[in-house]
Amino acid sequence: MRIVLCALALAAASLWPAQAAADDCGDAASLLRQAYPKVQKSADGRSFTLEPHTSIPLAVPQDGMPGLVCKVWPAHNDLLLVAVPLIDSVQSVDGQHVGDIELLVVDRKTLQVRQRLLQPRLMNDDAVAIRGIEFDTGRYGLAPGVTAFGLRIDMANHSQPNPFNETDLRLYAIAGNALRAVLDGLVVAGFGGEGDTNCAGSFHSSQVSLAMSPKIHRGYHDIIAVERQDTDEPFPDKDGECQSHPGKSVSRTHRLRYDGSRYPVPAALKAMDPP
Repeated sequence: MRIVLCALALAAASLWPAQAAADDCGDAASLLRQAYPKVQKSADGRSFTLEPHTSIPLAVPQDGMPGLVCKVWPAHNDLLLVAVPLIDSVQSVDGQHVGDIELLVVDRKTLQVRQRLLQPRLMNDDAVAIRGIEFDTGRYGLAPGVTAFGLRIDMANHSQPNPFNETDLRLYAIAGNALRAVLDGLVVAGFGGEGDTNCAGSFHSSQVSLAMSPKIHRGYHDIIAVERQDTDEPFPDKDGECQSHPGKSVSRTHRLRYDGSRYPVPAALKAMDPP
């Protein structure tokens, strides 16, 4: 059973961008002081604090919570992308977190913040916990001179009989010298199901790949999302060995069209809302 679960979980995570593992924060203290002049480093050196009760964890996860993430933007290599978790230390109790993410676009030489955008509630979690935050700097060419970057948030629960994992993607672009969201919460990988923790069960996984289309609506290229769904119903054979019984893969294609403000997400691919 464990082998089956691991195989499906790896399949669900295979779209995670390889380049997103890099951490380019450098001198985190100097970087954060440019964006938050009143920030203070905690006594243990593992996080920063903002008054009255906001915590910014560093890149090494604290209490299972991902920390500050930075990535040089290859499309504009003079710029640094920064995701700042802003955790409410008063409301975050019993392993559940309440907080926002602020996205910064920073000049790599001066560390001056060029653009910023607060994303409320993106650090909220409960039984389904946030496991990772990564930038996706794939070439999302929306229009001439407009390239988006992505933020991927990976979430999972602790349940063995009812495992759940989901990776959501959001896209952001600079337009009119302002950073804004152009795509909200699209599920690009998922895994879940129900089992007896030994072998028998029913599980499903999904993967979504994105590509830019030459077709244009409201000035931005369409985005083609190809979704693949897989299922498995493992159970023991006559010798008690757990055997995988995969179903037939199903593929669906979705076309995302810009509506003048953002790309509406199809209901089948829409991420769950933060708690």
